[in-house]
Amino acid sequence: MSLPVDPASRDKPRLLLVVAVALVDADGRVLLAQRPPGKQLAGLWEFPGGKVEPGERPEGTLIRELAEEIGITVEEACLAPLTFASHTYDLFHLLMPLYVCRRWSGTPRPLEGQALQWVRPRNLRDMPMPPADAPLIPFLIDLLGP
Repeated sequence: MSLPVDPASRDKPRLLLVVAVALVDADGRVLLAQRPPGKQLAGLWEFPGGKVEPGERPEGTLIRELAEEIGITVEEACLAPLTFASHTYDLFHLLMPLYVCRRWSGTPRPLEGQALQWVRPRNLRDMPMPPADAPLIPFLIDLLGP
């Protein structure tokens, strides 16, 4: 049985579920990844993460993406949900839960051509970020301090 489709919804941008994490090191710094050349929003700094695949839970996405993108192993119990972003881009509407993680195995390293940088919470606003990521900064500053 299929549900009726609202004709007005055909003109609305599709919903894209992406999950991100603020990895926090022992010095209270947050890891940012720079979007590599050739990708949408190239050059901007973002919290690591990625698209949630069909049938995948957000925590599973983070565990998978962090292993693939920066070579670290994260246990689900170490992922704490903090807040989320909801932002409309030209072609889609992004819904992005943000988790915080303070414990992982391995050393983050760029595996997909991206640059990585550890940033103090007070300096996050100095980094050029995608429109959906920037509103998350005050929540991190509240949690971690400047």
